[in-house]
Amino acid sequence: MLHLYPPACMNIRLIILLTMLLQKAVCAVPDIRAGAAAVNLKADNDMPLAGSIEARYTTEQEGELRAVATVIEKPGAGKVAIVACDVLWVTRKIVDAALAEIEKTTGIAPSHVLVNATHTHSAPGVAPAHAFGWSEKFAGEVQRGIVRAVQEANAQLQGGEAAFFYHLGEEKTVGGNSRMLLPDGSITWLNVKAAADAGARATGPFDPQLPLLDFRGPDGKSRALLFNHSTHTIGTRSGKDIRSPSFYGLAAQELEAQLGGRITFLEGASGSTHIITGMPAFLAIERMKQAVLDARSKAAHRPVTRLVSLKRPFTYRVRTFDDAVEDAQIARYMNAHVPQSAARIREVFANMRRELQPQQKQERTTWLQVILIGDVAIAGVPAEYFTGLGMDLKRRSPVKDTFIAELANDWIGYLPDREAHKLGGYQTWTGLHSFAEPGTGERVADEIVAMLKEAAGK
Repeated sequence: MLHLYPPACMNIRLIILLTMLLQKAVCAVPDIRAGAAAVNLKADNDMPLAGSIEARYTTEQEGELRAVATVIEKPGAGKVAIVACDVLWVTRKIVDAALAEIEKTTGIAPSHVLVNATHTHSAPGVAPAHAFGWSEKFAGEVQRGIVRAVQEANAQLQGGEAAFFYHLGEEKTVGGNSRMLLPDGSITWLNVKAAADAGARATGPFDPQLPLLDFRGPDGKSRALLFNHSTHTIGTRSGKDIRSPSFYGLAAQELEAQLGGRITFLEGASGSTHIITGMPAFLAIERMKQAVLDARSKAAHRPVTRLVSLKRPFTYRVRTFDDAVEDAQIARYMNAHVPQSAARIREVFANMRRELQPQQKQERTTWLQVILIGDVAIAGVPAEYFTGLGMDLKRRSPVKDTFIAELANDWIGYLPDREAHKLGGYQTWTGLHSFAEPGTGERVADEIVAMLKEAAGK
């Protein structure tokens, strides 16, 4: 490890230097306006951290928990706003209320605002799942942050002339598929490296793509830069269990200090992919920073001939389930692989199933969204979307440069593909974290592809 770290830093410094030297040469005639702003989300020590089975508390924090907004305006085509929040997920209750206030104060319609969660597992919870608890106060803080970030970004449009640059980069060393099929036929998501060494195999793909969207002023400097990658956002620089935007958010904030402008991370389809076991977060941070800088150095100007946003309601159902069968599969896995926690985990899942029991077959409505910035498309999915589904959606899109922003505008739990439901595993165990009926993930992909075709025709 000691041999890898210094060269990585040297490479980053070289890329920054080259980027700065090229900025004056790589300019384009502005055809849009862009504004960006970041608002810190205030958290306190009484707020439980989300993202584990049970509650965790801390008195420490690294980096900032933020809502970061980018507003883009095309003369004659209106505006779109993209917001990323350093939370595990956002809910319709939070987002719908925020968007109503945004429309009232900025005139930007709710259909033209996408709110994404970075999925950090080191921020206070905003909605219940498992037994980790949540904070209504922090949910209100997230709502406030979304509104204020868009308001401030919108105010920066005056004098915010910009040109759009894009590059499809790659980072394939940080993450990997984390649903491993063990020799006993069960699926594990814990200690992936050890599972692979024991003969387990990955059950799905990993998506290394790193789309980068860079909105540069006439001076060639970034006003707003957004990047996308598809790995679960877990890991702090300190290695401690503390409040943190985790490795993606820390990479964005550290790059922001170097490059200026505002940098946004948009979580991709990562329901089945995690950071590689054993990789320290500090190394993941450095590799992500280098990948972003490399992509920025290669980004090419893209004229923005259109600015389109479609947001549609999507109806799905709560799955039906057999309580005894659900409990048996959890007991079988826990007793075989994590016996010391078996009783408590079974109890947590039993409590969630009791809450869901009367809701079986219930119809619910969420949002799907697509945004086109010139010939680059963003597909907003309100779930922890399995990577294979996300890659299939991108392949089928009529827009060549399409990427997924999961956990967008709402949260409806994990959305595995049908094959994953058959294989089982934590992401499919019925609970508040996974409750949509099988096939919902495929239906989401079909609907978004149809929306992309409609948007591409505008």
